[in-house]
Amino acid sequence: MKRTIMFTAIIACLIAIPNGAKAQSETQKEPAFKYVIDEFADIKVMRYQIPNWDNLTLGQQEYLYYLSEASKCGRDILWDQHYKYNLTVRKTLENILATYSGKRESEEWDNFEVYAKRVFFSNGIHHHYAEDKIMPTFSKLYFQSLITSSTSKSFPTNKGEKLSNFSERITDIIFSAKVAPIRKESDNTKDIVLSSAVNFYEGLTRAEVEKYYSEKTSPDQNRPLSYGLNSKLIKEGGKISEKTYKLGGMYSGAIKEILYWLEKAAKVAENDNQRVYIGLLVKYYKTGDLKIWDDYNVAWARDIESQCDFVNGFIENYTDPLGMKSSWEALVNFKDMEATKRTEIISSNAQWFEDRSPVAAEYKKNEVKGVSAKVINAVMLGGDCYPTPPIGINLPNADWIRKEFGSKSVTIANLSSAYDLASMESPKSALQEFSANKEEIELAKRYGSLAGDLHTDLHECLGHGSGQLLEGTNPGALADYSSSLEEARADLFALYYMMDPYLIEIGLIPDLGVGRAEYDSYLRNGLLTQYARIEFGKTVNQAHMQARKLISTYAYERGKESGAIVKFQKNGKTYFQIKDHDEVRKIFGELLAIIQDIKSRGDYQAGKELIEKYAVHIDPVLHQEIIDRYRKLNIKPYGGFVNPEITPVANKEGKIIKYKVTYPTDFLKQQLQYGKNYSFLPTIN
Repeated sequence: MKRTIMFTAIIACLIAIPNGAKAQSETQKEPAFKYVIDEFADIKVMRYQIPNWDNLTLGQQEYLYYLSEASKCGRDILWDQHYKYNLTVRKTLENILATYSGKRESEEWDNFEVYAKRVFFSNGIHHHYAEDKIMPTFSKLYFQSLITSSTSKSFPTNKGEKLSNFSERITDIIFSAKVAPIRKESDNTKDIVLSSAVNFYEGLTRAEVEKYYSEKTSPDQNRPLSYGLNSKLIKEGGKISEKTYKLGGMYSGAIKEILYWLEKAAKVAENDNQRVYIGLLVKYYKTGDLKIWDDYNVAWARDIESQCDFVNGFIENYTDPLGMKSSWEALVNFKDMEATKRTEIISSNAQWFEDRSPVAAEYKKNEVKGVSAKVINAVMLGGDCYPTPPIGINLPNADWIRKEFGSKSVTIANLSSAYDLASMESPKSALQEFSANKEEIELAKRYGSLAGDLHTDLHECLGHGSGQLLEGTNPGALADYSSSLEEARADLFALYYMMDPYLIEIGLIPDLGVGRAEYDSYLRNGLLTQYARIEFGKTVNQAHMQARKLISTYAYERGKESGAIVKFQKNGKTYFQIKDHDEVRKIFGELLAIIQDIKSRGDYQAGKELIEKYAVHIDPVLHQEIIDRYRKLNIKPYGGFVNPEITPVANKEGKIIKYKVTYPTDFLKQQLQYGKNYSFLPTIN
């Protein structure tokens, strides 16, 4: 999934303040609804609402309910993909939380509970964004006492293993800084396959993996299969083998449950198109056949009429150090009919934007096909979308499908709104702390919400769908730098057009103040506020963060020469200010042309040099300053959600008459419920 994570959403969580009619009207409708329900470590947990749920037909609600159940059944898959012992750790924590008989009113218990929440939030023992291992703040001795005072038969021990031996083994996994120190290694001075804890490869070096897949040849070179997408590569006894994710193969237990709910959904689908591509998805899960996966994606991308929709499968490759293997994720949703009018304007003008892009003519599409855009409301988040979802997506990922058949681009309205409204519950604002002046603050208040939504629309609908590879270019040529460069390319496409007067002409914005607000926000985040999410001394590793740093640092380095961007100190604090937004737009266009050239030609070395120069390293003095300023604000830099609960309601005769939605207020309780009701894979010991 090409995705926008902060997909501007995290940005909203950090810097959004009351702005826009959308936020005001929703506040009036739900004055008592509390969005933030928990805060711990560097995280705040929120709720999101499902607007217009009661306006759906009973059949649509039933369809979405079945898809929602399917979206929860793959949870174990993601945990195992993140690290092979994650399920052992999770089930250990679940058992302690459920059965511990000792005192729960103590500092160490509180620290243990925070650790458990952090692990649940990250779907494993590594930080969901920073990738490094989450280290406990309670002692080994205390942890072992928790084990001995909990129900022993419920721990995930090996057959015949003594509890004392299990306690030592699980303690080492959790506490040792040498065991699985980082989920995805990005330091290219190391072997990024061997150094990564992710469970996509076992016993292989980077060179061995790359050699193995370089020898794979697609039957149709113009429609290359996504080799490695849905498998684990293993080397045992000197022999390399591939374990495919499918029914009867790897992750079969969870896939069986996913299939059960998908097949029920197919029976109540809105139309035949949905039944066709659900059938293809079911067939793909049963066989693991990548050709069927492509057939499914083509059929799914062509369905632009249905109101209800979903994503379910092995889709995004951000977690794989080589950008090849995909994590399992799910998202259930339905179209926001009124808000979609904005994205329909964008998609109907896709060729206009493509033709005027500042990239080389040979990289432009002569005919932009099948760009469908809509605004949706999320119903259920699963796998890699839970609890930290995107707020915008563009799928399918395969370049040839996008070129021949188009893609679906969506902005997730109710999640964006939840981030905005949750930020209003905080008495302090990062916007005020990090803005260069009062004018910048007022511009953000006036246009920030619209600017953020429009940037996401342009990023997903046009950015990811723009440009083309030169004939013969390997889609995987950029390897470990692919995701960061692609996110930067989509961001730049959006940013370039945010200051285009044509947006006024087609009714998307009232004036270019919207574009100026987005430029200010983007650089403020890329050069300052996002550093609060990174532990001091660490580098920038996550793809979306690297993209923002790359663009912002490049823009500053080029802009300071002409005075378009200035850096200054005030009261011992660092600020950046755009003095000439038009000049910055030119810089964005220049960088877009450079990155499109890199992608279209598959120039790995040029991509590497760009990322390493602009996107990775943080000035330590500035980094510490940002951390200190954020600490005083007491604002959590990361946010995620609990899911709503959907419950069938029957009449006296037992007939389902509606599907009721309720909104939980306890993050830990939902995690434990999911562990009890949606755990289908065995632990690996």
